[in-house]
Amino acid sequence: MIRSDKKLNELAQILTSSNPDIVLNAITKMRNEDPFAGAIGLLTETYDRSDNQIIKNNIRDFMNDIKESSAREEIIYEINRNHTKATIAMLVASCWQSGLDYSLYIADFARAFNNGDYATAIECYTVIEESYQYLTRKNRDEIITILEENKTGNPPDKLALMNDLVTILS
Repeated sequence: MIRSDKKLNELAQILTSSNPDIVLNAITKMRNEDPFAGAIGLLTETYDRSDNQIIKNNIRDFMNDIKESSAREEIIYEINRNHTKATIAMLVASCWQSGLDYSLYIADFARAFNNGDYATAIECYTVIEESYQYLTRKNRDEIITILEENKTGNPPDKLALMNDLVTILS
């Protein structure tokens, strides 16, 4: 990913526009450009604050289509930030939708599982399930420990999901 403060500042200005067409055009244009550092954060913030479903859908689709492995760190960074539950669920869903390997970040998904709502937990479950075969026994045990840290505070449906995930990892 390239680093371009100029492009990042321009994108920040565009994504805060009150004109949805301008925002949508910028998202479409980004699909044809080289990825640059910070763009995912700006898109995530836009998704977080927008009440325009068309903009949200376009950002979600953009995130789902990311195939650039260098974007993983920025996506994980955004997952760990304080966003709305819907935004975190969208980001996690984009990880498994993209087909990129997130096995190095499974601990982040385990924490997102614990901190998120049921929808986020399901998305985290999918990412962890798709990556667990790449983990060492030690890594699996670490993930189990993280998941079980929140065992008592979970609602029954999320607890059942967690127990299933622990079984898979065991």
